[in-house]
Amino acid sequence: MIVRCLVFDRVNLLDVAGPAQVFAAAEQLGADVEVTFQTCSVRGGTVMSDAAVALSSEPISAMEDAPDIVLVPGGTEISQHLDDAELIGAIRREAARAGIVASVCTGSVLLARAGLLTRRRAATHWRFTDLLRAQDAEVEVNDDAIFVQDGPVWTSAGVSSGIDMLLALVARFWGRPLALDIARELVVPMVRAGGQRQYSTLLHLQAADRTGSFDELNAWIHENASGDCRVERLAERCGMSPRSFARHYAAAMGETPARMVERIRVAQARQLLETTATDLKTIAASCGFSSANQLRLSFERIHGVTPTAHRAAFGLSP
Repeated sequence: MIVRCLVFDRVNLLDVAGPAQVFAAAEQLGADVEVTFQTCSVRGGTVMSDAAVALSSEPISAMEDAPDIVLVPGGTEISQHLDDAELIGAIRREAARAGIVASVCTGSVLLARAGLLTRRRAATHWRFTDLLRAQDAEVEVNDDAIFVQDGPVWTSAGVSSGIDMLLALVARFWGRPLALDIARELVVPMVRAGGQRQYSTLLHLQAADRTGSFDELNAWIHENASGDCRVERLAERCGMSPRSFARHYAAAMGETPARMVERIRVAQARQLLETTATDLKTIAASCGFSSANQLRLSFERIHGVTPTAHRAAFGLSP
């Protein structure tokens, strides 16, 4: 298999290194897996990444064999490359002879500029969704997904989500067991489904609490959501009275402790709905809900759909 990665000045280093490491691990761990990972640029030579790490590249014009996968990474300064006719032309040409076209982060913006996402669903880093839409009004942008597959075109969100997308591609070509082996080797917690949110629950909580006052408590709730998370118990962990704790927590987080516990529990239930066929009653119990009906009510209040309807979008059923 030939994977051809097209780099450019100020490319995001992890957008290149993450996929390269996934394929290197596939070769190391998979029987009869052979991958040639080619780093190319318009003119070849040294390309400087945004982390000031130099990348060696071959000129794209020297690549005679058609790639199985053409990979377009991104970068925070992607706008500077939108009018680079040579780069956009190279992307078009390689895409036309590749079996799969994939992008990481804002690489999807370049794909859209090249006209490769017209009337397709796509993902990109959450900060650049408007820029992606501006390249082609006919792109159906998924603002929240980790990665999206639409036919032979795969697009992923910010930086590390490229690893999720590449693991999904590994599973497609060589099976899920190898993808899981690679995830363990790279110490990736799990193989995430593409439709999961770009923000993890804990990252969302940390962003809400700018002072970090309740980071430790929120992490504890996340780890113990199935247990006793009443206000009195949480206040005790913080060494505060229930009334004082509830007031300070709501001021910092913008929600009451009870609502935040509910939000964390629903997030955990959502993950299980998206990745397993476990029945609702079992999911409810494992996430701290008293019943499947309580889970349904909370899930619908937060997401606007029932757990069953949400799960159906991922093609799973108990």
